[in-house]
Amino acid sequence: MKKAILILFILFNAKAIQTMAQGPAMVFVQGGSFTMGGTEADEKPAHTVIVSSFSIGKFEVTVAEYKAFCSAGGMSMPSAPSWGWNDKHPMVNISFDDANAYCNWLSESTGKNYRLPTEAEWEYAARGGNKSNGYTYAGSEDLDESGWRIDNAGGQTQACGRKKPNELGLYDMSGNAWEWCKDWYSDSYYSSSPSTNPKGPSSGSLQVLRGGSWRNSAATCRVAFRTGGIPGYRNYDYGFRVVLP
Repeated sequence: MKKAILILFILFNAKAIQTMAQGPAMVFVQGGSFTMGGTEADEKPAHTVIVSSFSIGKFEVTVAEYKAFCSAGGMSMPSAPSWGWNDKHPMVNISFDDANAYCNWLSESTGKNYRLPTEAEWEYAARGGNKSNGYTYAGSEDLDESGWRIDNAGGQTQACGRKKPNELGLYDMSGNAWEWCKDWYSDSYYSSSPSTNPKGPSSGSLQVLRGGSWRNSAATCRVAFRTGGIPGYRNYDYGFRVVLP
């Protein structure tokens, strides 16, 4: 029994080392312009934004990837959701501060410069970048095809990558877990947002969250939908994905 546990420990740490060396699966997003925003009050006015090229995580950061971070730093995992930790599911119960700490660790471990996406980068990628078909949700007009929401998720997160990807090959950008962005949130920011690589207000009390989650309605999972969260607050539908400039 002890030998089996030791083997599992060695295998897990080997996987952690591999994660540190290689980093997560990334998708290159060619820069371009798009119409950012939508019809709700804090999505107005819809406006043209130019975004430089970047790479973004193909999946939301998974439980397995976050376990590697905690193991490397000798930290405990956050409290598990009622369904427990499943390595292939998106990591949740994560604060903005937790997500930033993970990005910093991943950067130090790989020698690359990982960070959270800006809100503009996130929306451009979710819409499909320069391959966009103009869908309401990331990858489809039918959210059942491309995302997990309150009506189809069974009351919990689901394994990353099980639904249809968007035009860029990105999974779960609508539903499954909310995703923290780098920007401070303001419901009036779009009225004064720069047209090239906007980075959000210079200060605030909330950070941007995008994409909706397993416990939200379809309307909340639209690519234009935006809201804010307290930076230090954790929730069982708050997760993230990473970006490389």
